[in-house]
Amino acid sequence: MAGRFDPLNRTAVRGGRTQVPPGPGPGPAAAGARRLRWNPEAPLDLGLTLGPLRRGPADPTFRTTPDGSVWRATRTPEGPATLRVSRAADGAIEAEAWGPGADWVLGALPALLGADDDPAAFVPRHRLVHASHRSRPGLRLTRTGLVLESLIPVVLEQKVTSDEAYRSWRRLVRRYGEPAPGPQEMYVMPDARGWAMIPSWGWHQAGVDMKRSSTIVRAARVAARLEEAAAMEPARAAARLEAVPGIGPWTSAETLQRSNGAADAVTTGDLHLPGIIGYALTGERDADDERMLELLAPYAGQRHRAARLILLAGRTPPRRAPRMYRSDIARF
Repeated sequence: MAGRFDPLNRTAVRGGRTQVPPGPGPGPAAAGARRLRWNPEAPLDLGLTLGPLRRGPADPTFRTTPDGSVWRATRTPEGPATLRVSRAADGAIEAEAWGPGADWVLGALPALLGADDDPAAFVPRHRLVHASHRSRPGLRLTRTGLVLESLIPVVLEQKVTSDEAYRSWRRLVRRYGEPAPGPQEMYVMPDARGWAMIPSWGWHQAGVDMKRSSTIVRAARVAARLEEAAAMEPARAAARLEAVPGIGPWTSAETLQRSNGAADAVTTGDLHLPGIIGYALTGERDADDERMLELLAPYAGQRHRAARLILLAGRTPPRRAPRMYRSDIARF
C-alpha cells in the first residue's frame, strides 16, 4: 500500500518531498563548526520535513549530499549561517553550523525539525489520506521562525510556473546574496536592505516583473515588522503580512506554513490545488476553493497537513490542457 501511494511525481515534490540519500551519517566535526546532537521524540523524516524549504533542484540555499546530509544556508537575526543536518546510526540528529548565525540556527533546530508540531492532533478521514499518513510517520511541519526568507520566494512564485520562479530565485540569490559560511559552495540570500536596493534592471534580468518586484521591495522595507509575525498566532500573522500591498491569502498561507509551521494554513487562490484535492478525495477534477475548503473541513486545525498528505499521495487528474506557457522576460 505504501508504494502505491508514494510516487515521486511533480505533485509529490510540490508537497515537500525531497530525496535524502541514505548515507553513513555524520563524521568528525568539521573545522570551525558548532555542533549539536538532538534526539527527536518521534519518527522524523528529514526529506519530508525540510523539503518545503527547497526552491527547486538547484536552489543555492539548499542541498542534499550523498552522505545523507541536508544543508541549508540562511540569514538569521544574528547573521548568515550554514546548517548541516544528518541522522546518526542510533537515530539521533547531528547538526553542524558555521557563521555568525551558527548559535541561532542550532537553537532553532528542534522547531525546524518539527518539535513544535503536534501530529497526534491529526485524524485521517479519507482512505487515501489514511494511506498517505500511515506510509509517512516521519512527516513533521517545519518552523523556521524567519518570515522574509519564506515570503520572498513565495512572491516570486505568484502567477508564474514553478520553474520560472526557481530560476529567478537562483539568479537573485547568486547575484545579490553572499557566499555562505562553511565548507559547501552555497549562497545566503540578501538582507532586507539588499532586496530593497536591487535596481529595476536587476529584477528584469532575473525574469521578475514589476508587480512582484515591487511587492518584495515593499515587504523588505517593513521587514522588521513582518518578522514579528513569526511569533504570532496564524490569523494575526496573516493579517500582518496581508497589510503589505501585493500579499494576499495565497502568499501569506504559503509563507506561514514554513515560517510558523501553521498546520491549518490552507492555500487558497491556487490554480491547481483545488482540482488536485477534489480529484484525489472524490474524483471531482473541477473543484474550486469553496469546494476544497468543504472537503478539508473535517481536518479543521490540520488542513495544511491534510493538503500536504494529499499532494504526497500523487493522485492527480489527467491533464486536459497544455502546460502553462513558460516565459523569461530577461530575454526581452
